[in-house]
Amino acid sequence: MTNISSDKRPAHIAIIMDGNGRWATSRGLPRTEGHKAGADTVLRVLDYCLKYDIHYLTLYAFSTENWKRSPTEVAALMKLLSDFLDAQGAKLHQHKVRLCVIGDLERLPAPAQTRLRKQIDESAKYTDHVLTLALSYGGRAEIVQAAQKLAAEVAAGTIRPQDITEDSFANHLQTAGIPDPDLIIRTAGEQRLSNFLLWQASYAEFWFTPVLWPDFDETTFQEALENFSQRQRRYGKA
Repeated sequence: MTNISSDKRPAHIAIIMDGNGRWATSRGLPRTEGHKAGADTVLRVLDYCLKYDIHYLTLYAFSTENWKRSPTEVAALMKLLSDFLDAQGAKLHQHKVRLCVIGDLERLPAPAQTRLRKQIDESAKYTDHVLTLALSYGGRAEIVQAAQKLAAEVAAGTIRPQDITEDSFANHLQTAGIPDPDLIIRTAGEQRLSNFLLWQASYAEFWFTPVLWPDFDETTFQEALENFSQRQRRYGKA
């Protein structure tokens, strides 16, 4: 185990899991095989978070833009999600991991919705570790929805416009109750947020790696932790 002290470790890691398709293509495999390999990596990374006592893990699993992919690939991803929940539900309970979901859950197929809601309800009592899946998620849409909720409250007369603060706005986001990420990791060499946690990422540290998501292992995870531990987080202070 890394020697990084607890105060130098991120409490919340968010990951943009990129490179499944490229991983498969480079091996002459269908893209769906890359997604299957990526699902195995999710399990490994969850284990790493438990091992290194990272309390919050948020994974960008399916963006609003991903609906533009071929129907065959989208269907395979949705089936993979359902299979993952069926196979790993017991593990989440064993380690007392609470499952949360952000995004437009209503757009997901009914079987996936049913499994997600079941796991969310059954794990709601756990507090030590939280796994959040961003599914059919877009950061801009989330911010718009929060603004709409606040506008409705103003129209109803329950709050005044001048009463809206950064904290009250954050409490209307889908991540309300979850601390902002300390570290955002993106795999596969890309260096952009891609509409992920736009509000919450304001003071996050970023770490990019060329490693494709299916190849993301404990050594890579440790590199990210080591890099984070060396950052000076000033939050605007000198």
